Amino acid sequence: MQHRIGLIEDDPIIGEALSERLEFEGFACDWFRDGKSARRGLGQRRYSVVVSDINLPDISGEQLFCDFLNGGQGQAPFIFITGYGAIDQAVRLLKLGAHDYVTKPFNVAELIGKIRGLCERQQPVVGAGALLGISTGMRHIEGLLPRLAASRSAVLISGESGAGKEQVARALHRAGDPDGKTPFVAVNCGAIPENLIESELFGHEKGAFTGANRERRGVFEQADGGTLFLDEIGEMPPSMQVKLLRAIQDRTVVRVGGASPHKVDIRLVCATHHDLKTLVEQGGFREDLYYRIHVIHLHVPPLRERQEDILWLTARFLDAMANRNGGRCTLTPEAERALTRYPWPGNVRELQHCLERACVLSLSPVLNVESLFGADAPSPAESDAPRQALSEHLQDCERTYIRRALAECEGRIADTAALLGISRKNLWEKMRKLGMADG
Repeated sequence: MQHRIGLIEDDPIIGEALSERLEFEGFACDWFRDGKSARRGLGQRRYSVVVSDINLPDISGEQLFCDFLNGGQGQAPFIFITGYGAIDQAVRLLKLGAHDYVTKPFNVAELIGKIRGLCERQQPVVGAGALLGISTGMRHIEGLLPRLAASRSAVLISGESGAGKEQVARALHRAGDPDGKTPFVAVNCGAIPENLIESELFGHEKGAFTGANRERRGVFEQADGGTLFLDEIGEMPPSMQVKLLRAIQDRTVVRVGGASPHKVDIRLVCATHHDLKTLVEQGGFREDLYYRIHVIHLHVPPLRERQEDILWLTARFLDAMANRNGGRCTLTPEAERALTRYPWPGNVRELQHCLERACVLSLSPVLNVESLFGADAPSPAESDAPRQALSEHLQDCERTYIRRALAECEGRIADTAALLGISRKNLWEKMRKLGMADG
């Protein structure tokens, strides 16, 4: 796996020399010449190491580093380049969480050694073990999971319905419990009748109400020692929000009809497709509960904004159906193009159902556009009619072909380049030219 280094240096001589040396040493390198471009780049990609000068022409390296941490992107270790006059500032940055610093003039081989040592201690960003996707957004989320799993902070996952919020929650749980020894309990807050939600959350004692023939543990107690996933937390009735807040604060629940408190040790993960902050402003969601569950925020992008994941997910869904049903379905090139061009308003869930329906109903194991979309499938005349310049059409074809190769190689750049018969550097250049996210 090729590690990517973020280099932030305004001096053209130092910057060019370092970027060339890093690439010679086998690293991928993005060179930013000012703080503004670095801030944008750091927010769009995940880097194994960031090497930054402290003195930049627009903002200081210290301010950039603090913004990076405050934005929840602090997984990449920072190494700062400084002059002797700024050593005190470098030491202050170490206290804030920076990994190391070097002073000018510095030994390039020593700096490369520090970078290589940091990279060797990290897991690869993508590869055969990719859990959530190969797009930039999902790889960024996956890169955060080990750090989040090491803490017990509450996590709020936002995103459209069907985008994969529960899969992110499950991946976070697995990151903290790879052996599967602790429970993962999921409950959809919007699917429970209001008169039953307290019993569902906290449990009830025998005889607490009509039909309570035996005592029952609620989901808080069921998840004790593991993860409790409260999906669609924005649908929680106002009358229950204060009780939920108390349970989260105290990590203690009292069953309906009971008096004895029950201590619980849980990792709390909530999800919503609502804008909770707007709900708070409108009075539909308690502000204190919002801040209690909003310690760490992860946003799952809709599928239409991460096209690289469409064929990657398709391959996994088809594999799962083949294992379950015994017959394997494949796609024609036209069907693959149709999948990547469709906007998927229902997100990942709609893609999964589309493929499952096609595999069940199709008389052939090779799925075409009509198999996937039925009567709504565009006719060949419509889909092939020239609606753009030839250069744009060729770029679309090239972009689609590279996405297919990336999906087949599960995001591994070296393997993808080999499959396409080009060099790894050529592939990176093509992806940048085509505006493809991180690859």
